[in-house]
Amino acid sequence: MKFNNPHSRRSFLGTTATVVAGLSLTGSAVFGSPNYIPNLLNPNSSRSGVRLGVISYSFRELADQSAEAILQYIKECGVSGVELMGEAAESFLGSPRNKIGLGTRDNKVFRVLSRKKKVTEEERNQLADLILQKESYDKEYERWRKKVSIADYAKLRKMYNDAGVSIYAFKPNYLLSKENSDSNINYAMQVGKILGASHVTLELPRKSEHSLKLGQLAEKNGIYIAYHGHEQQNPTWWDTALSQSPNNTINLDLGHYVAAGNPDPIGLIKDKQQHILSMHIKDRQNPTNGKKNMPFGRGDTPVKEALQLMRDQKYTFPATIEYEYKTPAGSTIINEIKKSVVYCKDALES
Repeated sequence: MKFNNPHSRRSFLGTTATVVAGLSLTGSAVFGSPNYIPNLLNPNSSRSGVRLGVISYSFRELADQSAEAILQYIKECGVSGVELMGEAAESFLGSPRNKIGLGTRDNKVFRVLSRKKKVTEEERNQLADLILQKESYDKEYERWRKKVSIADYAKLRKMYNDAGVSIYAFKPNYLLSKENSDSNINYAMQVGKILGASHVTLELPRKSEHSLKLGQLAEKNGIYIAYHGHEQQNPTWWDTALSQSPNNTINLDLGHYVAAGNPDPIGLIKDKQQHILSMHIKDRQNPTNGKKNMPFGRGDTPVKEALQLMRDQKYTFPATIEYEYKTPAGSTIINEIKKSVVYCKDALES
C-alpha cells in the first residue's frame, strides 16, 4: 500500500542541484541527460507521512478519457497516487467505448429518466433507446473481455509507475454488482491486483448476501474490497459487511458523511481507522447549509482536521481528492484540483 516515493523534498532538491551542476560542467542538454535518474521529475504528493491521491473520476468532464490522458492529468496536478476507474484502465487494452459511461451526457439522461416515476412519451422513447444502447454495449463488452489477456494490465501499471504514480485502488465500473457473474467479479479483482491496487472499491451493496459473497471472493483473490457510500453513510453502516469477512473494508467519503448530517466525522475515523483502506476527501456543506460541494476550506467538512489526525496518528490509508464542485469561471478542473492539493499539503505542514 505504499506510493512510489523514493525522494523526500530535501533529497529531491539536493539531487536536482547535483544534476544541474553536472550538466553545466559537461554541456549536456537538459532534456536528454537525466534519463538514467529514475523518477527525478515525477510528482510526490505525500506530506508528513500522509499519502494524497486523486480518483480519476475527478477528470470525468475532460474530453480525453484514455489511460494515457488520465496519467497526464494526474501528473499536472502534482499527484503521485490514484484510485483508477475501470473505463480508463480498460481503454488501455482497447475496450469498446461506452456511450452512456460515467461523465457522459447520455449517462446523466439515463439516470434521470430511469429514476422518474412519470415520464412523457418522448422521454419513454428516449429511455428505451438508451436501454437498447446499454444492452448492445454490454454484449460488445462481454465479447471483448473474453478475448483480452488480463496480464496486459501489467503494461498499464508499468506506465503509471514509471511516471511516479501508484495505482493504490481500482474502481471497476459495474463489475462487482449482484447482477455480475463470479467470472466478472474475479476478473475485476484480478485486474486490481495486477495494477498494484491493495483494494477494489464499489458502493456498499444493499443486500448483505452480496457483501458476504464479495468478501469471500476477495479472500480467494488475495485483495481487499472497500465499500464506498454517499449520504447513506452512518456510524454503523459498514458493520455487517465488516463482520462478514476480514477482506471487507471501508472506502470512507468524508464529504458525503458530513452532508448526510452525521455528527463527529473525526470520531468516526478514529473508531473505524483499522478498517479504512482509503478515504475520499471533498468539502461539502452540512444539511443546514445546503449540502453543496465547495472548494476546500469553504464547506463544513473537517478536511484539515482529518488530514492532521492521519498525520499525528500515523494512519497509513491514503486521502483521495475527489473533485465535484462546479468549476469557477476562468479556471479549469486541473487548476482547481491543484488548489485542493495545495490546501491539503498546507494543512499537513502546519
